[in-house]
Order: sequence, then C-alpha cells, then structure tokens
Amino acid sequence: MRIVETMQKANWPAIISRATGVAILLAGVLLAAGLSTATPQANSVTSIFDSHSTPADSIRHLSFFVLGVTGLIFLVVFSLLTYTVVKFRSRAADAGREPAQVYGSTQIELAWTIIPILIVVVLFLATARVIHAIQDAPKPAEAVEVTVIGHQFWWEFRYPELGIVTANELHVPVSDPSRPTPTFLRLLSADTDHSFWIPQLAGKTDLIPNRVNEAWLDPHETGLFLGQCAQYCGTQHAKMLLRVYVDSPAEFKVWARGQQQPANEDETAAAGRRVFERTACLNCHAISGTNGSGRFGPDLTHLMSRRTIAAGAAENNSQNLRLWIQNPDSIKPGSLMPAMKLSDAELDALVRYLETLQ
Repeated sequence: MRIVETMQKANWPAIISRATGVAILLAGVLLAAGLSTATPQANSVTSIFDSHSTPADSIRHLSFFVLGVTGLIFLVVFSLLTYTVVKFRSRAADAGREPAQVYGSTQIELAWTIIPILIVVVLFLATARVIHAIQDAPKPAEAVEVTVIGHQFWWEFRYPELGIVTANELHVPVSDPSRPTPTFLRLLSADTDHSFWIPQLAGKTDLIPNRVNEAWLDPHETGLFLGQCAQYCGTQHAKMLLRVYVDSPAEFKVWARGQQQPANEDETAAAGRRVFERTACLNCHAISGTNGSGRFGPDLTHLMSRRTIAAGAAENNSQNLRLWIQNPDSIKPGSLMPAMKLSDAELDALVRYLETLQ
C-alpha cells in the first residue's frame, strides 16, 4: 500500500518532462557527432565539416574541440544525474524522513565555481586564437582582391586590379600550398545588413552599411562551392545564393580575359539592343558599349557566362530568362526587379540580344 501511495504522490508530468529533455539532449549530441564524423557526399548539403580552405579548416578544428569539450561535460552531467536518480530514488522506507543536509561546503563551492571558469577560459582562448589567425592573416603580393557588395537580393563582385565587374558567381584561383594565391574580400553593403558565407571555404562575415569588413579564402582544390546570405535581409533573403567557382590558374586567366572583353555586338540582335536602350532596363543594369550604366541591378555585359540568374534562383537559359524579364515574381517573389510589361515581339528581341552577351 505504501508503494502505491508513493507512486500516486509522484509528480509524473515533471518526471516525464525531465526524461524527455534528457532524451532530446542526448539525441542532439549524437546528431552533432554524426555530422562531424560523416563523410560528405557529392550532392550533400554544404557543411563546415567538409572544409577546403585554410579559414574553414581552422573553424572545423575549433568546432571539433568545442564539441569534444561540451560532449564530455554532457557525459559527466548525465552520468551524475543518472547516478543520483538511481541512488537516491524514493523508497518506501524513506517516507517522512528528510535527507542529510549539507551547508557551507567549501569544496563543493570551489568545484562548481572554478571548474566552469576554467572551461570558459579554455574555450575563449581557443576561439580567440582562431579569430586572430584568420582576421590578422598577412596579405601576400600574389593575392587576388575582390570587392563584394551585397544588394537586395544579389551579390556584386568587383575585381579592381583586373577591371572586372560581375554578379552572383565568384571566380577565384585555386591556392597551391607551394605557391599560395589567396583571395581577399572587401565586404560592403548597398542597403541593409547581409552576411557572406561559404561554409566549405570560410566563416560568416557580415556586410554592414557604411562599414568595410574583410575576409579571405584560399581554396585547396578546384570545383564549385555553394553558400548564401546568412543574415535576414528581406523577403528574398533565402534566395540570395552564392556560387564560388575555384578555377585552376590557367582557367582563371582565361575567365578573366573573357570578362575584360567588351560586350558582344551581334548585328542580328540589334533590335533587342534597342529595346534595352529605350526601356527602363538601362536605369538598373549596365552593358558596356551601350548607354546603360545602372548600378541597381547586376552588370549584364557577360550575362551568358553565368550559369544562373536571379542570384542562383534559376538556371540561365532562354526560357527562364524570358520568364524573369516578363514576371520576376514567378521565380523570386518579392524581388525588387519590376516586370517590364514588354510586348511579345520586344521580349523575344531582348532575350535574343541578352543571349549574345557571352
């Protein structure tokens, strides 16, 4: 009867709530451990645990260290909690008896004060070391310099030394450890707060109006690396995507030479060029050799050299290009590009002209 009464008096909702909380914590630790040890697949979501650049390597190593320390803390606390629950569980013989009281234990006070302080100091020093190594890295003479400007909702890339202006797809050379060629980025914002993040190449760095921030990356292998804006900047923040193409030195030179060329002047597409020059397109976009010099939208001089449009929201092909001009909200609802309201003939001519801009 006493056991039944004890069970009836037990606060079962609180017990279930605590057990659920412990189970969730354990699941979180197991998930983090799985992510940190999993081998990334070719089409997997981009991950900080699959680093391919020195800054990303430093962040990955720091993440492993922090996960190890916090995982150890969890195991110790969970083990002590389990021991306490089992050892000092309520028994029928203990009914009405108060447990031993401990007051003013200097050892206990020192333990739960000094140990957490030491843990915090160790994590702080490890983090500060990584931040210092990344932010204060020297810039070699061979470094490529790129100015990154965040817009709602696209990226502008300017290579001052090369005279190149492009958008949304950043091209950088691979950095050979024997001959490092890092890329240093000056990060600016044209409107609101943005955040530049390519998890496999570097950590997050904010772009703040009226402030210049800096970041750098030195990719160790060629390929395509994905990222996006990591700071909520408005309606289409989620579709403000980044594509970083890491080219071999020879490929990067070929790409740069192509971007330095003037816009292609195909006489068969002259009608489309006239549509561009006499409509509101030129107020936002620039094309070399035309009277369009707008800065509110991407430079279109070499539009067809990019694989995507609308900051990675759609593949760059005739169908999507036509749809993007005709009705931007069908691809990117809430984007700041207006529908141009062109006739079918004007739209066909404009798309044909844009397709010549290699």
